[in-house]
Amino acid sequence: MDYYGTIGPACAELETLQQMVQAGMTGIRMNLSHGPLAQHSDWLELIRKAGIQQLLIDLQGPELRLGDLAEPLNLSIGDFLRLGTGGLGCPAALTETAQPGQKLLLDDGKILARVDRAEKGGLDCTILRGGVLRSRKSIAAPGLVIDAPTLTAEDRENLKIAKACGVTGVMLPFVRSAADLKTLRAALDEADGAEIRIFAKIENLAGVKALPQFLPLADEIVIARGDLGNAMPLWELPACQKKLEAECRAAGVPFMVVTQLLDSMTARAVPTRAEVCDIYNAVLDGASSLMLTGETAAGHYPVQAMDYLVKTARTAL
Repeated sequence: MDYYGTIGPACAELETLQQMVQAGMTGIRMNLSHGPLAQHSDWLELIRKAGIQQLLIDLQGPELRLGDLAEPLNLSIGDFLRLGTGGLGCPAALTETAQPGQKLLLDDGKILARVDRAEKGGLDCTILRGGVLRSRKSIAAPGLVIDAPTLTAEDRENLKIAKACGVTGVMLPFVRSAADLKTLRAALDEADGAEIRIFAKIENLAGVKALPQFLPLADEIVIARGDLGNAMPLWELPACQKKLEAECRAAGVPFMVVTQLLDSMTARAVPTRAEVCDIYNAVLDGASSLMLTGETAAGHYPVQAMDYLVKTARTAL
């Protein structure tokens, strides 16, 4: 079984990464939504020195994200938020498609906004659920179909140097169809990366529905519960996860469970009972790998989080 962390400011030190490896980490993820692979030579060197053999890069793909902020925004219920021209940067595909009344979930749903006015290039929104908003956080627009390419121009540049950087796997967000994975495989082949594995992330209802069609094209399925939980009422997520797991088992395709496995450990040294039960059940359901994201990238206890992840999972094996 594989155990992945995510590299970020909280763990980007050689000693910390080595301690995470000693705790049982077998691979690490680099989220390229926050900057291209070419800008992370320092992290790549740390990963090499720490002896980490598996490196996954998480592409931008058709995911929607906010632009950069000079500083975090404290948003309260009723606050005004402008997206697009004259406000906080966001993809043009969103501003061109969203209409008044559309709900927007920001940062994996932590913040909820409603579009009140839509004009060419911009959206005027009201905050319905507040919180602290930071740069490059995700946007989900439930029920809205947005036409976006499988790979961005930056994704293609990242893939060109992936093999030389030691990348062993590529995670494609928001897989919608078999065509998405065929596009990625063709780009990898063109970049001399035929041996690089494809991790297909299920993060929307299109991916849930199309999973049987693209299962044969993926090396591993990623049940990414952050945005997937935004695509449906949250209480329906557990049943959806179980359904996806069953389909992967039936097809003999490995699957990974990710997002908020140990979310409380971003600020606490000990997880909740619910979190360790979640990990245990994911392993019993047949997960081939588990991944920590913000817990290791930005949390206060990256080593302890990895230790709890591995020790809890091993009790289920």
